[in-house]
Amino acid sequence: MIRILRVPLAAAAACLALAACSSGGTTAGSEATGSASVLPSSAPPAKGDGTLSIGTVLPQTGSLAYLGPPMFGGVNLALKEINDAGGVLGKPVAKFDTDSGDTTTNIASQSVDKLLAQKADAIIGAASSSVSESVIDKITGAGVVQFSPANTSDKFTTINDRGLYFRTAPPDRLQGRVLGDLIVADGNDTVGILAMQDSYGTGLADQVEKTVTDGGAQVVERVAYDPKAAEFSADVSKVKAKNPKAIVLIGFEETAKVVQELVKQGLTSDKYKWYMVDGNMSNTNFAGTPKGTMDGVKGTLPGAEAPEEFQKRLAAVDPDLSEFTYATESYDAVTLVALAAEAAKDDAGAAIAGKLVEVSKGGTKCAGFKECVDLLKAGTDIDYDGVSGPVDFNDVGDPSVATIGVYQYGADNKFNAAKALEYRKGNIAG
Repeated sequence: MIRILRVPLAAAAACLALAACSSGGTTAGSEATGSASVLPSSAPPAKGDGTLSIGTVLPQTGSLAYLGPPMFGGVNLALKEINDAGGVLGKPVAKFDTDSGDTTTNIASQSVDKLLAQKADAIIGAASSSVSESVIDKITGAGVVQFSPANTSDKFTTINDRGLYFRTAPPDRLQGRVLGDLIVADGNDTVGILAMQDSYGTGLADQVEKTVTDGGAQVVERVAYDPKAAEFSADVSKVKAKNPKAIVLIGFEETAKVVQELVKQGLTSDKYKWYMVDGNMSNTNFAGTPKGTMDGVKGTLPGAEAPEEFQKRLAAVDPDLSEFTYATESYDAVTLVALAAEAAKDDAGAAIAGKLVEVSKGGTKCAGFKECVDLLKAGTDIDYDGVSGPVDFNDVGDPSVATIGVYQYGADNKFNAAKALEYRKGNIAG
């Protein structure tokens, strides 16, 4: 199915008239204030005010809070390098940080209201696909670009986004294929799936099930659980009753509780093969579990590893950073927005969206904001190659090619974020 309305439209909805609030926000230049104006549906595309303003709606609290530091780190590093290179359109980029929370709260909606009142031209986030889905109409309806570094739900490929939604993370169908192939290649002919009940969990579980079935294995039990549940004994018992060789865990930080229940019921990782995904691959979620609990557990993460050189640059903005998941995708998202604004010579959301595909492919290859913006200013068409991969947006705002890394936990209940067992590159549509 082809997504409609990929051509950016003028803003047709009012931004809420809220007083500007700088709580949690920082700017490299002067602080943006006031509220966005109301444009009738017949109005021509709005021009920007000359200052690119980027808002973030990323997890400071909630079930994906462990992803907040690396994502904020990637954003902040990109902005530092952009502003060190002279900013965008001759001015420093302004930034406002807010919390996305998770689906159990209304924090994201309130944060978006604040960012729209602060006249954000582009909003980076959310991390959770379900959270992004809950605010996409509000963001794109206001004529603002929404750019997620971490959304993987297949829904966003065909969603009505007014041509204003983009992502650097690949859709679930690619990660699901890689994980399913890995499970079969490891010799598992029976599989149990424990997946959180939302668009993320369902989408990944669907693709994993299809892939392992096509590969000759059988999904003997699939459980969709409530991630807000106090305990998961009944859910785990259903999988235990079918005694699969492989157990796939698809969720967020509640996976730590699921793991405790698996151990309690004897489904330990030394007897069964556990597999995880980007939402629960963490070196902090399982820090409190007994040594060896996660030993040998494999999981997949979209994107190449955060290179050591990139990690050193990240340390300059956050020396305490220990997680790197989606740091590269966040860095690339901000850099691409800045380059698109430069290419358009306009910081308005619709103008940025109109250039994002163009700056991501087809021209002279370049890396980093300064190298690329110098080419743009010389009149050269560019092809930004990111830290997370080549990006190369297709016409619906998805990266057309992506890399999935396969990682494995050790006896210390940690995986090496800078070293994968293997990388599998694939075409998103394939």
